[in-house]
Amino acid sequence: MIERLAIIGVGLIGGSLSLALRQAGAVGEVVGFGRNRNNLDKGVELGVLDRHAATLAEAIDGADVVVVAVPLGAMSAVLAEIGRALPDSAVVTDVGSAKGAVVSAARAAFGEALPRFVPGHPIAGTEKSGVEAGFASLFQGRRVILTPLAETDAGATDTVAAMWQHCGAVVESMDVEHHDRVLAATSHLPHMLAYALVHHLSNLNDHAEIFRYAAGGFRDFTRIASSDPVMWRDVCLANGEALVELIEQYQHELELVAAAIRDSDADELLRLFGRAKSERDSLIGNC
Repeated sequence: MIERLAIIGVGLIGGSLSLALRQAGAVGEVVGFGRNRNNLDKGVELGVLDRHAATLAEAIDGADVVVVAVPLGAMSAVLAEIGRALPDSAVVTDVGSAKGAVVSAARAAFGEALPRFVPGHPIAGTEKSGVEAGFASLFQGRRVILTPLAETDAGATDTVAAMWQHCGAVVESMDVEHHDRVLAATSHLPHMLAYALVHHLSNLNDHAEIFRYAAGGFRDFTRIASSDPVMWRDVCLANGEALVELIEQYQHELELVAAAIRDSDADELLRLFGRAKSERDSLIGNC
């Protein structure tokens, strides 16, 4: 039971976390803090928050657990402010999708309190944002990756793991560098491809007609291009090295496809497409 939970940045993830914990009876008071007063008021109105605080220090005062759910670009400043006001027994975690940058900021911010910081990343979300987008079942059956440091207290890790398990999530652990490489491939690169495709097509002379006749495959593939641009800008900058490497590798793969089409190489196209279908079906399923 978390007696008092402080959520810094009350959007889709923070709001859904609060709703899930409330549904599970695993939280007492939920206090929010953020830059958008209207969003925070809406959080109280929707029952996501019990109240919101005027300052970050007020929000975390007396908290058992502090969840930082701000964009990665704001993470360093927010963690530094938390470090100056963190209650002695509070555990801090985050939900950022690039852990290396977050860990560097936490090391600079927390000093002796670093063992109470548990880096985390729920592999869940939608293209929608804001507290109104939250829903209690978002984390059901989804993975949450924790990347505890060598200094991280085992009890703090257990607390954060239990919090996510109350939400119905499957909790796994991974080291920071490996997490960032894996997520660059499975999450960050697909978002970049969707953004780039929509941007490219929107610059064509007949883009209005292209979008008018877009079928389900186009909508499915580009859905994530409706995600928060600020959040994904920050992800690119925070995990740039791993992401650029994958983009360059993907460009090479596209060149192979283009060459096969140019050469009317039916066998090569069938080989490429067949292997891709087989891999996806075996790893994810035909859905």
